[in-house]
Amino acid sequence: MDKKIFINGGKVDYDIIRRKIKHPRLEFKTGKLILILPENYKTPEKIIEKHLKWIQDKLEVIEKSRLCKLNFDRDENDLKEDIFRFVSIYSEKMELVPGEIKFRKMKKRWGSCDNKGNLKFNTRMKYLPDKLIEYVVFHEMGHLLEFAHNRNFYDIIFAEYPEYKKLDLELSIYWFAIYSHTNNFKDSDN
Repeated sequence: MDKKIFINGGKVDYDIIRRKIKHPRLEFKTGKLILILPENYKTPEKIIEKHLKWIQDKLEVIEKSRLCKLNFDRDENDLKEDIFRFVSIYSEKMELVPGEIKFRKMKKRWGSCDNKGNLKFNTRMKYLPDKLIEYVVFHEMGHLLEFAHNRNFYDIIFAEYPEYKKLDLELSIYWFAIYSHTNNFKDSDN
């Protein structure tokens, strides 16, 4: 069901999805606000009110994404070469050897690392600037040392990228720019 809220004088559409979950959550992955609520959750307005600042921040990111310059010069083969180069650099520096390295279109993340040390990268990273591709590679390789997103993991990230929060914000901005450019990820296989 399509609903609307007004923030800073503008209308924001949102959808409600009910699931068998314990806790409500908000998502903005597609550029539209989604409230994922427990089946018996009675007051969706309260979750919106509670997270109004977060919603405003996401709307700002989406707005900035409209000014984003995507890299159209890199194809998927170029991306794979770049990623293998960065993996090689960080493998030597971190004294780590990842498992398999795979590539696919993903609609929820830039990359992943499984518990066997295999790395997967989103082929849509081809639109990113080099510095963000390198950062994503380091982030995923950091999971070879610490699997969870916990304090130890972020200490590893901070040691190499003290500006990681800024880079994460840039990745969010690019996420929405690429999402908009690639027809809303409709050709995704993930």
